[in-house]
Amino acid sequence: METLDSNGNILEDGDNVHVTKDLKVKGMQKTLKRGNLIKNIRLGSDSQLVECKIGKSTIVLKTQFLKKA
Repeated sequence: METLDSNGNILEDGDNVHVTKDLKVKGMQKTLKRGNLIKNIRLGSDSQLVECKIGKSTIVLKTQFLKKA
């Protein structure tokens, strides 16, 4: 099962991605702005979701809002 970003590129553990849309994350005061770089993503069991660390928090993002850096 392959995990694809919004452009159809294959994502792997440890990749860096950019956010393609402003995202309001529940439980966080900070909004993820378009173009933010997220480092070292981790793939989960679902091919549409990835885990990443923002500061000290670990969040799960949908791959439709990410593109490979």
